[in-house]
Amino acid sequence: MMSYSRPLILGLAALFSAYHIVLGIYSLNVPASKTPIIVAMVLYGTASIASLWPSSPARMSLGLACFNVAVAAALPLIVCNQLDGSSRGNGYATWYVAAVGTLLTVTATRKRPGLAWIGVLFLVVQTILWAGAGALGSMGVIGSVVWVATAALLSRALSKAARDAQQFAHAEREAARWQAAQEAHIYERQVRLTHTTRLALSMMHRIVASGGTLEETERQECRYLEAAIRDEIRGRSLLNDAVREQVMLARRRGVIVTLLDEGTMDDLDGDDLEQVLNTLAAALARTSADTIIVRTAADGSDTAVTVVALRSPDPNAQPTGDDEPADEVTLWLEIPRTVAVETPNSAKTVPLPA
Repeated sequence: MMSYSRPLILGLAALFSAYHIVLGIYSLNVPASKTPIIVAMVLYGTASIASLWPSSPARMSLGLACFNVAVAAALPLIVCNQLDGSSRGNGYATWYVAAVGTLLTVTATRKRPGLAWIGVLFLVVQTILWAGAGALGSMGVIGSVVWVATAALLSRALSKAARDAQQFAHAEREAARWQAAQEAHIYERQVRLTHTTRLALSMMHRIVASGGTLEETERQECRYLEAAIRDEIRGRSLLNDAVREQVMLARRRGVIVTLLDEGTMDDLDGDDLEQVLNTLAAALARTSADTIIVRTAADGSDTAVTVVALRSPDPNAQPTGDDEPADEVTLWLEIPRTVAVETPNSAKTVPLPA
C-alpha cells in the first residue's frame, strides 16, 4: 500500500502545481510584459519539480528548502512588478499567490516548516505593501497561509506518530525478548530440577529413611551425586549419557574430574556435538590419570574441547634435585569442532614446572 501511496500523492501534487502554471499562461495578456512572467513560471516549475522528485528523501534538503523560499520571495516581486496593485481586474494574473502557497506547503510537508513560514510571512508582507491588507482575502493569501499551517501540523503529527510507532515496535521486541528469556530460564530450571531429582531422589529417600545416619559408602555416594549435579551446572554442553557414565566411573576410581563449559559450544548441535562428546567419552575411558580437566576452547577457535589429564608423582620416588617432583601430563587432547573419525592421541608424558 505504501509503495502506491507515495507515487499517487506526488502525482496529485504535480498536477496541482502544474495547474498554477496553466493559469499563468491563460492570463499572460494581463501583465505589462510577458517575459518576467515566463521567467517566474520557469523558476516555479523548477522548484516544484525538484521538490516533488520521486526519489528524494522524506526530509527536504536544507539547500532545496532555501531555494524554495527564495523562489517564494521572488515570484511576488517579479509578477507584481507587471501588475496594477490597485486594480481588481487582475484575475488569474495573481496565480503566483496559490503557486507560492503550494510550493511552501510541499516544503512544510517535507519537514521544513520553519523555512515555509518564512516564505509565507514574506508573501503576506509583500501583499499588504502592494495591494493593502484587504487583498489578503481576495487574492487568496489567507488560503495559502492555512495550507502551510495545515501541512506543518499534519507533518508534525505524522512524525510524532512514526516515532511513537517505532518506540512501540521497539518495546514490543524488548518484551518479546524478555518473555523468551524468562521462558528459557523457566525451562532450563525445570530441566535441571528434573535431572537433579532423577539423580538424587533415591538417595534422598534413603537419607530420610535412615534419619540422616549414613554409612561411609553412602556418604561417598552422596559426594559423587553432588559432583554430578555440579557437572550439570558448570559443564552443561559437555555432557551426554556417555560422558556422564565415564565421568562417574573415573570418580569411582578416585579421579578428580573438572568440567568447565564456557558457552563456546552453544552453536554446535546434532551430529557434530554428539561426535565431539563421544570422542571426549572415549578419551576419559582410556586415561588412567589422577586429575582430568575438561574445558571448552576459546570462542572462534577450531577446537571444541581441550582435555588435560595429570598424574601425581610417585610418593615413594626419591627426589633427584632440590625441586619437588611435578605432576605429569598423561594426556593432552584437542577435539576439533568437526570430528571425522577421532581417536584420542597416545598419552604423552610431559613434566610440568614446579
